[in-house]
Amino acid sequence: QVQLVESGGGLVQAGGSLRLACAASGLAFSNFAMGWFRQAPGKEREFVAAINRSGDNIHYADSVKGRFTISRDNAKNTMYLLMNDLKPEDTAVYYCAARFSSGLGSMSHQYDYWGQGTQVTVSS
Repeated sequence: QVQLVESGGGLVQAGGSLRLACAASGLAFSNFAMGWFRQAPGKEREFVAAINRSGDNIHYADSVKGRFTISRDNAKNTMYLLMNDLKPEDTAVYYCAARFSSGLGSMSHQYDYWGQGTQVTVSS
């Protein structure tokens, strides 16, 4: 079965960095566009970043543009999110998602598979 497993979350001070990873199995990874979403307590899940199948088309939410970098390694069936200059408002559970499409998606309903999430906490 399809599995998406996030890792790399943790507690970091404001201004620090973290790199999240999403390891995929049970699917032809290079056939899927991928995305990162996050959900803070009491808030709706929100889009963070998306990357197409080959990694040459990327889209970011305005709130993370210039600070976060999404990438993927199709040979390793893994997607990454490098988060720099973290702020307390970045605190959330971060989810990776897979979309069987060549195009990018910024809406939750556009994705077919989801991971369980990894907690990112940024202290001030």
